[in-house]
Amino acid sequence: MTGPMVLDLVVIGTAITLGPLHNSAFILLLSSRRGVRQGLAFLLSWLANLITVIAVVVLLTGGQPPARHSAPSTAAIVVKLAIGLALVLYGAYRRRRPPRPHGPPRWAARIDNASPVTAAGLAWLLQPWGLVGAGAATAVDANLSTLADWLALTGYCLLATLSLIVMETYAVWAPTAANARLNALRNWLGQHQEQLIVTLALVAGLWLTARSIYELVV
Repeated sequence: MTGPMVLDLVVIGTAITLGPLHNSAFILLLSSRRGVRQGLAFLLSWLANLITVIAVVVLLTGGQPPARHSAPSTAAIVVKLAIGLALVLYGAYRRRRPPRPHGPPRWAARIDNASPVTAAGLAWLLQPWGLVGAGAATAVDANLSTLADWLALTGYCLLATLSLIVMETYAVWAPTAANARLNALRNWLGQHQEQLIVTLALVAGLWLTARSIYELVV
């Protein structure tokens, strides 16, 4: 199951890392008075959440994938199917509703005085838990007796955090340039937030739905 599992994790991890909400919030944190420290707290919390979810799945399965078409295997697929359908419906709903202006979040005005603990908590709140749940359901198929599956799960966690890692590194090595370019990126994300949310929800949702139906039938 390594090949299909890896492909699913790549799609899910990519959808997570490209999400506009947490990336915009992260850029605001980096622009604050203690931006690098705030960003690091957010990044580490984000990554820790992903690792914790995967670790719980591995503990429940014992690092061994359940037999195909067994009750645990079918339950994991049904969870992915439900998440996929929910994402499709959500994307379709957001696509059809009238556009709304997106101003800065309420907490943005208090960001300079935020503590690293607050930044870490913000990462937990902004994590797309539906997609994280889909990643967890996919990780049920991981066989930790093989190096390939270890690498797949590690790669998934890093991929889902990649945008934050890139921005944090950029802010550390070139703070002046990073501040200008990342704020320009935040403005662009704000202008295209609805389109990005709809696209990511529909693409990820359709993928999960199609893959889940295939796994249930075959």
